[in-house]
Amino acid sequence: MTRHLTVLGAGAWGTALAISAARQGVAVQLWARDGAQVAEMQAQRRNVRYLPEAAFPDSLALTPDFDAAVAHAHGNGGLVIVGTPMAALADILQRLPEQVATLWLCKGFEKGTGRLGHEIARAVRPQARSGVLSGPSFAKEVALGQPTALVAASTDTALAEQAVDVFHSDSLRVYTSNDPVGVEVGGAVKNVLAIATGIADGMDLGLNARAALITRGLAEMTRLGVALGARADTFMGLSGLGDLVLTSTGALSRNRTVGLQLATGKPLAQILQELGHVAEGVYSAATVWQRARTLGVAMPITEAVVAVLDGRLSPAEAVGALMRREAKAEG
Repeated sequence: MTRHLTVLGAGAWGTALAISAARQGVAVQLWARDGAQVAEMQAQRRNVRYLPEAAFPDSLALTPDFDAAVAHAHGNGGLVIVGTPMAALADILQRLPEQVATLWLCKGFEKGTGRLGHEIARAVRPQARSGVLSGPSFAKEVALGQPTALVAASTDTALAEQAVDVFHSDSLRVYTSNDPVGVEVGGAVKNVLAIATGIADGMDLGLNARAALITRGLAEMTRLGVALGARADTFMGLSGLGDLVLTSTGALSRNRTVGLQLATGKPLAQILQELGHVAEGVYSAATVWQRARTLGVAMPITEAVVAVLDGRLSPAEAVGALMRREAKAEG
């Protein structure tokens, strides 16, 4: 029986997963709202804008028709993947029928509301089967078939297993988790911490500083997650430690790149314009910090990143403020 998958959003990550699934013989439809982009991808048989290196398999179809894309999966008992940025998640979920099984890829807290993806889904589609697909992954490497491991998290075990059935392959391992809260917190906070690590590396503070930031950043991530109802052990897995290490150290990391550039004194607006892609950590940092403050969770590294992004502290001043903090027991 042919497996069916619809991916809503033709950015780098949505396109990469569409390519990966299509290589395994899954009947994939990739939706983009821009008809001109769809026509270009159809003509080139690749996403020239985001992943020019990766050709589309024959079983990957494209469409600008939202309803037709959803029907492709829903009418065949398939899976819908939402590959839009966090800012568009609520709108996309509201357009989907309650019966459609859905996983999203976006990582972060919704700006303004501070909601995570599962909180958005609970508000707009309370009866729907939903979850998140996350983990340490650069889109380019997945599109090229390089070894990668992800985690599909949902309180609906059958839905997580369905993601395994669609995506698991010789190059892409998919694990399951029943802790979507922990998986989402890890995916959201690591982007902010990667900016911090990029700043430290851009200032040439050394490998000791990098290790300290990643380790203490993991502690911050775990504290916030537990306060939000996650399990502490989730943060030692792919979506916690795994994604944090990759995003903080990998050359393909957009959030790390922002930090590296901030360390040179370049204005944030210029950095984002030159980047040309979404760096979720920039947009979610203040929301992460606000959510932590509301819960009484200490997140000094996150607080320092927010101060740098807001222009209240220079990178050097932020590092100084962190190092001058009162000594304490590790934890």
